[in-house]
Amino acid sequence: MMEILYQGHGSLRFSTDAGTVVYLDPCAGDGYDIPADLILVTHAHGDHSMVHKPARKEKCVEIFGADMIDGKEYRSVQILDVSIEAVPAYNRNHRRSECVGYLVFADSVGCYFAGDTDKIPEMAALRERNLDYAFFPADGFYNMDAAEAAECAETVGAKHSTPIHTVPYHGAPNELFSEEKAEGFRPKGRLILRPGESITT
Repeated sequence: MMEILYQGHGSLRFSTDAGTVVYLDPCAGDGYDIPADLILVTHAHGDHSMVHKPARKEKCVEIFGADMIDGKEYRSVQILDVSIEAVPAYNRNHRRSECVGYLVFADSVGCYFAGDTDKIPEMAALRERNLDYAFFPADGFYNMDAAEAAECAETVGAKHSTPIHTVPYHGAPNELFSEEKAEGFRPKGRLILRPGESITT
């Protein structure tokens, strides 16, 4: 059983049944008090890489997206009971050589975190992974908008798809979520999470 907390903007916290805690793109909101086993960063932009925010366990592992790219190959790692695979993520604002998305598997649950990206051809291959949850950026400024994110969700075909990164980071510091843009995201299996809300798989 996995708990997924949406902290706001592009920040998520995963907690597994075995007690492993993973922070993904730490930046926004609250809930950084549970010590991390793993901190995943899709790319080094400031609104995704505040790695100082989470509390840490002594052997906490920190992984940046660029570390997971080897030429044209994307790496996979196993940390305790969590399997992580890097996948492509890119657009005009995010270089392919510096940014990734992540597949995260634990407790028989598969999650896709798209990272900062637009709709890209590589997403089509994810449908065969039969994912449970997928998270897509939808700010329409640095990334695709809600309509394009919904197209991506249909392509990937996860059971549940959630819009995140709905507000460009140059907005007000406390503006972590756009209800309007989230409502514009309408794929099959839509699941809207607001900052501070969580799901238990």
